[in-house]
Amino acid sequence: MTSNDLVVVLTALNLEYQAVRTRLRSPQVHWHPRGTRFEVGTLPKGRGRVVLGLTGKGNQTSAVLAERAIQEFSPAALLFVGVAGALWDTPPLGDVVVATHVYAYHGGTSEDDGLKARPRVWESPHGIGQTAAHLARTGTWACSVSSERPGPRAHLGAVAAGEVVQNSRISREAAWIRQTYNDALAIEMEGAGVAQAGHLSGAPVAIVRGISDRADGTKATEADRRWQPVAAAHAAAFALALTSELIEQEGPPAMHKDDPIRYGGGVTNTAYGNVGVQAGQVSGSTLHVSFSSLEQRPGGEVADRLVALREELTREHSAGNIDGDTHEAASAELDIADKGIDEGTAESRKNSLLALKRLRGLIGELASLAAKVGALITAVRGLS
Repeated sequence: MTSNDLVVVLTALNLEYQAVRTRLRSPQVHWHPRGTRFEVGTLPKGRGRVVLGLTGKGNQTSAVLAERAIQEFSPAALLFVGVAGALWDTPPLGDVVVATHVYAYHGGTSEDDGLKARPRVWESPHGIGQTAAHLARTGTWACSVSSERPGPRAHLGAVAAGEVVQNSRISREAAWIRQTYNDALAIEMEGAGVAQAGHLSGAPVAIVRGISDRADGTKATEADRRWQPVAAAHAAAFALALTSELIEQEGPPAMHKDDPIRYGGGVTNTAYGNVGVQAGQVSGSTLHVSFSSLEQRPGGEVADRLVALREELTREHSAGNIDGDTHEAASAELDIADKGIDEGTAESRKNSLLALKRLRGLIGELASLAAKVGALITAVRGLS
């Protein structure tokens, strides 16, 4: 089940990571069981959450951590954000390139008459491409950045992703790339791995890159070091504007076309003790019933513990230990977990587990509460 108000953003470098993080509100640490550290924050404007992670350099590690993030968070989309080198004299330094498709350009066969390209290619999803093109046309995303030059622009085009740092205009590989992939605007080292992970997982992927150098032998100069922070900031600004648009298109969290109430306003009734429900139709409300016998409801003990956890979460919020945005996001995850336990299927229990993992990340600074969520995760795994 996709979390339609949540997008994952991954970066390769700390510089890129920080450019995104500074734009998020109230980032909270979320630890993956295998040791990967994510942070979950909210968008600076409007509704939506962002999971931020650092992959390090290279297509292989980026692919692994992209797959890990998709499985952990079930995001509406995954964005890879950072800097890249321009393959031509344009785009200008500081502008942003959004990949329409990604070339894994190191695929090939070496023959007597030379190297023949056998690339893998992944196209960006149509919806993401349309939204990115709209943002590029309007230029509204650039209002949130401060730049040494006015009006950074966004360009849509191909991106080449390989396994080496490209920093020459005259090397054999540079000539081969420009001849074989002459429509590529930029070159980098992670996009192919992320695109492959998205393809295998069924998650929409967008690659957003700020141009920080020319990939022509001038990297690591003073100008390159000066432009990297600018390019990273511009890429982060565009990526979060794109994230906001994608989340708005998904609609309210946990709402579907066949919901009796499409735009909220429903009432949640939580009943304790002996309650009778008269026959008839109940619409626009969610009824949670706690039975006296746990056999009457699969996962009844877990459901009762979820109710108690929700009450404790509310108390912590009232005491000022949890801010409003975190409390709202945590409550949404509890809703998903509770629904999954109610439905009782293997797939719904998986949704409950994912929601509880995200919840643990949101409240990680409250050790006692996080420990209770951890115990709940163990209990849900034990349901048959």
